[in-house]
Amino acid sequence: MPKGKTHKGTAKRMRKTRTGKIVRNRAGTSHLMSGKTGKRRRRLRTKNTVKAGQVKTYSRLLGG
Repeated sequence: MPKGKTHKGTAKRMRKTRTGKIVRNRAGTSHLMSGKTGKRRRRLRTKNTVKAGQVKTYSRLLGG
């Protein structure tokens, strides 16, 4: 069976932590920020982990 390849688009957006969690940025930060409240903008700056049901899928895309 051939080796799996890393999905480069996913690799640029997510990373694996040392404990095996997958960390991603939040969506909705690229434009139209003036209409969002400061509290919401601060929340969007924080990282987020991928849900448990999707970890297997994304770890395969990240090459491991």
